[in-house]
Amino acid sequence: MIVLKSLREIERMRVPCQIVAEVLALLKEKTVPGVSTLELEDIALKETKKRKAVPAFKGYAGFPFALCCSPNDRVIHGMPNSTPLEEGDILSIDFGVLYDEFYGDAAVTIPVASIGAEATRLLRVTEESLYKGIEQAVSGGRLFDISSAVQTHVENAGYSVVRDFVGHGIGKRLHEEPQVPNYGLAGRGVQLKTGMVLAIEPMVNKGDFAVKVLGDGWTTVTADGSLSAHFEHTVAITAKGPDILTRL
Repeated sequence: MIVLKSLREIERMRVPCQIVAEVLALLKEKTVPGVSTLELEDIALKETKKRKAVPAFKGYAGFPFALCCSPNDRVIHGMPNSTPLEEGDILSIDFGVLYDEFYGDAAVTIPVASIGAEATRLLRVTEESLYKGIEQAVSGGRLFDISSAVQTHVENAGYSVVRDFVGHGIGKRLHEEPQVPNYGLAGRGVQLKTGMVLAIEPMVNKGDFAVKVLGDGWTTVTADGSLSAHFEHTVAITAKGPDILTRL
């Protein structure tokens, strides 16, 4: 069942979404050579507590951290650790909070100091594909209009979209219907309606789209060892068009 939100509920959702945006902005500043993802985790926990919110991922289905930190060939669900980041790394951080009954969720892939030209292009194309998808999040459209816009932009650039993991509806639960794939044929899928709130999140590999989950049961990597990038926003479909709740 897809839960439509009222305008008041969307405004309530804006608060946790803005907390997510603020914390991610701070983490972006702190992502420098020599810092560990465990240190970033500690910052996120302190900033979340300061804002009287609850980390959405910590304890979710047994996941032990507030952040998903996925460097380089890690796609999603990477666990923070004590290994220092190095110049040239790229780091995907996925983060969510619960506040006043509602969830916010977003992700960004961050360059660690200076990165190579190909990594720079991968990040740019992935973020562009997110906004191409968001442009299609309009009442009266179809769900796979979003999916097709992401896939087309990514594949035209020579990259691939991950098939095994998808975006999702969001509200009083972290994961609601509908699922939002990053691939598909435009004009298909459920009709988009005012009041839907979607977490749109392209996961893009430099190489093949195949991924595998490591022995910890969470960390997902590219099967061919290629770089991967991930960007995500929580987006409300309104009568005036898409409203990006997790944009500062």
